[in-house]
Amino acid sequence: MDKEIFTDSTDVICAIATAPGVGGIAVARVSGNEAFAVCSRIWHGKDIGQMPSHTAHFGTIRSNNDEIIDEVVLTVFHGPNSFTGENTVEIAMHGSRWIQRKIIDLLIENGARMALPGEFTRRAFKNGKMDLSEAEAVADLIASSSRAAHRVALSQMRGHYSKKINELRDKMIELASLLELELDFSEEDVEFASRQKLLDLAKENASVLRKLASGFKTGKAIKDGIPVAIIGHTNVGKSSLMNALMGDDRAIVSDIHGTTRDIVEDTAEIGDYLIRFKDTAGLRETDDPIENMGIDRSRNAASNATVVLYVYDSSTPTSIDEITSELEGIEPQSIIFVENKCDLPTANENLKNIINNTFLGSVHIEVSARREQNLEELKKLIGRQIEKINADINEDSVMVTNARHAQAMIAAADNLDTVAEGITTLLPPDLIAQDLREAIYNLSSITGAITTPQILQSIFSSFCIGK
Repeated sequence: MDKEIFTDSTDVICAIATAPGVGGIAVARVSGNEAFAVCSRIWHGKDIGQMPSHTAHFGTIRSNNDEIIDEVVLTVFHGPNSFTGENTVEIAMHGSRWIQRKIIDLLIENGARMALPGEFTRRAFKNGKMDLSEAEAVADLIASSSRAAHRVALSQMRGHYSKKINELRDKMIELASLLELELDFSEEDVEFASRQKLLDLAKENASVLRKLASGFKTGKAIKDGIPVAIIGHTNVGKSSLMNALMGDDRAIVSDIHGTTRDIVEDTAEIGDYLIRFKDTAGLRETDDPIENMGIDRSRNAASNATVVLYVYDSSTPTSIDEITSELEGIEPQSIIFVENKCDLPTANENLKNIINNTFLGSVHIEVSARREQNLEELKKLIGRQIEKINADINEDSVMVTNARHAQAMIAAADNLDTVAEGITTLLPPDLIAQDLREAIYNLSSITGAITTPQILQSIFSSFCIGK
């Protein structure tokens, strides 16, 4: 049977809502208009139909031959005041895998079916409990691995993001309706929509949408991990620094030049952020084609990083010209100069002052990766640099973390550019209205005000079963 038919049906669905594996407890979720009836067939305790909404009750789950499977706590939620908008039951059981399987089997035997990935959240969307961007934020909230990612996902799930999108969309709908009105009275040759107001709105909204879409790189980094590239010459201690920051021998350390030839990645939580460290190949002149490929990747990693740790050896003479050449094109405020091996006599007496005067906005720190000196200060410094770069982000910020949303915003901005061009060149209102409708459509696809079954299937199939 077609899965699309399943997801649009009113079947009673069930699934384990907690993470797979053994734990103290596990929770099964059951949803559908007949959820109370299905659960009543295996529940022994107070009548589910008489339980007030949002209350928890102790009882037992029994098999069809009256064998006790487990003592559980059953919580009821009356629709529409539930997550899905339907009658919902959550059964908290002991975390045994066998108990979980048995209770799900009993629910299916008594009229439920196994939920598809994301089907509970899809029903919440279908029943008007949340819009599409809020539904997607549920998955982001579950997957959040730092305070910053949690904060952005929670803000989106609570509707701050949707509110901004809907404000932009409503302005366009108002003017589109006036253009449509002109078409109805085309024989009278009247103008209901001010062309100047329409031109100003098109330009303003296109600018706002492009600015929002340009923040996708930052939003994605907050969600997936802020990229921090560790670059510098060979044998300055980049891999040792990476291992010291991770507290693990993640990268190979050797006195042989060119040991690191590809990017080694690992993540760590620093402050509010998940950091994705990238240990890169050492920068130097070489005839080795494989090593040169690694060096090219190092430069690419640095250009795409939010923060760059430029590591140099305190005990080895280092030229400011080489540093300037290797950091060409990188914003100084994203650079932290790490003077490694500070436990050894310095060979760069005035280099720190030269760096500070050359790279205004950058910061400098002395560390010893081998002796683990000043590593905690370096971590704090990384956190402060990220905070400085993301200074305008707060709980109410509209942060784009979804590639689909960014693409829709860019498409809508392109539509509005065409609208502005049409107004400037005095195109007929029916052609302007068509471009405005396309902009509205693209914005509407973000919140799901206008969408297609294919988009919904693509989005919700990526959710875990039970959510």
